[in-house]
Parts: sequence; C-alpha cells; structure tokens
Amino acid sequence: METKLLDLLEKRHSVYALGKDVKFSQAEIVQLVEDTVQATPHSFNVVTTRAAFLFGEKHDQFWEIVVKRLKSEVPNEEAYKNTVAKISSFKAAFGTILFFIDTDQVAQLEKDIPLYAANFKDWSEQALGSVQANTWVALAENGIGANLQHYNPIIDDLVKEAFQFPANWKLRAQLDFGSIEEEAPAKEKLSKNEQFRVLR
Repeated sequence: METKLLDLLEKRHSVYALGKDVKFSQAEIVQLVEDTVQATPHSFNVVTTRAAFLFGEKHDQFWEIVVKRLKSEVPNEEAYKNTVAKISSFKAAFGTILFFIDTDQVAQLEKDIPLYAANFKDWSEQALGSVQANTWVALAENGIGANLQHYNPIIDDLVKEAFQFPANWKLRAQLDFGSIEEEAPAKEKLSKNEQFRVLR
C-alpha cells in the first residue's frame, strides 16, 4: 500500500531546539498553513477554527507575556528560572501560530441544529485537533520543526488585550516553529496488541 502519508506523519515530532534559520519566507509559511487549515474538514462544513501568525516582534511579545504571567504560578525563584529557560526556547523559534475556536460559530450551530447542540463544542475541538496535526505535518514536510503548547486559559485575557483579537476567539493552543537545531529523540510506541482491536 502507499505509505507517503505515513512517512510524513513519522517526520512530525515535538522539536524543542528551534531556531530562526528557516529557508522559507513568512508569506510562504502563512500560505502553506492557511491552505492546510482550509483543506481540513469541520463538522457540518462550518469552519470554527481561527488562527493568527506571530513573527518578529509580535512573536517575541507573545512569549514575553507568557513568561511574565507564569511568574505567579511557580512556587519559587528556582522554578521560575527553569520556566524562563523553557519559554526562551520557544521565543528562539522563527514564529508562532495561535489557534482559536470561534465561539460565535459554535453557538450558531447549537442554535441552528438543536438535535446535536450538545456535541458542537466537542466537534469544534476535534476539528481544531485535526487542523493542528495537519499544520504540524505540513511544516515537517518542509523541514520546519515545531512543538505545541497550551498556556491557555491563564494568558487569554492578556493576549486578547495585547493583540486585539475578537472576544469570540477562544485561544486553545500555541504552535511555535522554526529551523531544527537539534533532532528530537525517538519515542517508544505502544504495542499494537495493547492499542488496537480487530474484530472479524
């Protein structure tokens, strides 16, 4: 069977040693990700995913917001030093993609199709998960490393205020990306007997 997709999925890793030595322009990356997001299915063909691209000073500003906000969440100065080092590695990347869910679109679906109203929040999260995975694979195909972070909801209000995102955009994840400065180590997989069942 064809395994091109499997080969691409295997290229996607959480890469934490990222840099700014990316051979593509910002515009090329934006177009790649926009096209990837638009090619990803959403329930009832209603696109609830939103995304914002941060480069340069905006990328740096975002991670400065995160590191300042985390100061009150860690138990002591030593822990905060470790937090600063971790966030600095994200800041060293080429850019960041913020992923959101448009809560107005979800609410409209709940109103328009009441039979499935209880499912639309979950389905919007599932669609966003597909968007994130597809985006990550598309970047990996082009030799760009990435890792996915979730500092929401503690940064949500600060980020909306700093970047003037719409109130109905709910922040769900942050994908920082850049040149691969150090390959990610291989990770063990569950045995197939443990993970899957085939019923005939």
